[in-house]
Amino acid sequence: MTSTAVPRVPGAAPASPTAPSAGEPAAAPGTGRLPLPRPRGPLTAALLGALVSGPPGDDAAERLRPVGDAVGPALDEAAGRVLRDDDVQLALAVLYELHYRGVDGVDDAWEWEPALLALRARLEAPFETAVRERAGRPACAETDAAGVARRLFELAAADDGPSLSRYVARRADAEQARELLALKSLYQLKEADPHTWAVPRLAGTPKAALVEIQADEYGGGRPGRMHAELFARTMRGVGLDDTYGRYVDAVPAVVLAAVNTMSLFGLHRRLRGAIVGHLAAFEMTSSVPSRLYGNGFRRLGHDADTTWYFDEHVEADAVHEQIAARDLAGRLVEQEPALRDDVLLGAAACLAVEGDVAAHALERWQAGESALRAPLDPVVASPSPEGPAEDGDRRRA
Repeated sequence: MTSTAVPRVPGAAPASPTAPSAGEPAAAPGTGRLPLPRPRGPLTAALLGALVSGPPGDDAAERLRPVGDAVGPALDEAAGRVLRDDDVQLALAVLYELHYRGVDGVDDAWEWEPALLALRARLEAPFETAVRERAGRPACAETDAAGVARRLFELAAADDGPSLSRYVARRADAEQARELLALKSLYQLKEADPHTWAVPRLAGTPKAALVEIQADEYGGGRPGRMHAELFARTMRGVGLDDTYGRYVDAVPAVVLAAVNTMSLFGLHRRLRGAIVGHLAAFEMTSSVPSRLYGNGFRRLGHDADTTWYFDEHVEADAVHEQIAARDLAGRLVEQEPALRDDVLLGAAACLAVEGDVAAHALERWQAGESALRAPLDPVVASPSPEGPAEDGDRRRA
């Protein structure tokens, strides 16, 4: 399979000396922060330059002036393709990451800097518009839990996007399987975190349902069972670096857009219905694909320790989809009927942007090319530091 090199972006400033290239080791495992990305255009060059200049102070607005000057031209350049624009999507990803684990070399005080939040809002407005347009306007006449759940299942069943999981099960080669994990790693290594923003914004049955789902996602109090850790184990099993955010420079804009969609919905209380709908669709479309992914990795010779992540989701998400559709999304609409359209928006957006990622990967692979912006490092044997998992550890608590 032919790999593509990282394209040179006209007008982009040189990468920061502390920013890892896509083919070099990132920050040491355990730092927990996103490695400082390489700029993908004038906007991210200005943004990253400002963020690494030290903590914000009285001169923060002045230091951000070059970023503000770059926003308009970047959005003009991205007009009609915001969801696929590398510069805009990376800028949003960096800004959102300040609310998660932070970014290497960036002071945490930037998280709530008013001037930076104002710049983020300028990027979010066209991004949200693009997400809404991509999702369409799915309709639902019901506001009872059963009716809303039924409509969500109909949306998921009607999704006719390309099946990445079926391709992996039947045709993917070893390098494509590794690329799949790299593509997924930007979200999966912080799995569940964007949806957890909704917990304090809900009450009653919907809140209890969300906490029930998230408790499973976070391993039921057992760190080694956290789904993000199970995914890291899978990455190690195929010789990938499981450092948080390691492949941020390698993933294309459509992957960043999919993760940014979750952050957009999760970080805004007004969009709490959308993040609930997103989670419902995510859970509804996980169980069967996880079985196919697991089969694909077994076909390629990987052991149960490497496929544990996918095997866990076959069972877990078959349960979660029922809870998410009825007790979470359905009961939320019963509580707040005005959120019905946002719940459907979130579900449709999830199906659309995740479908864009699948379509991108399949198109590139079927053309004999890489789905990444840069080739992966050679396979390096990296056994799990915990050692092989016992069969009993794989059973759900």
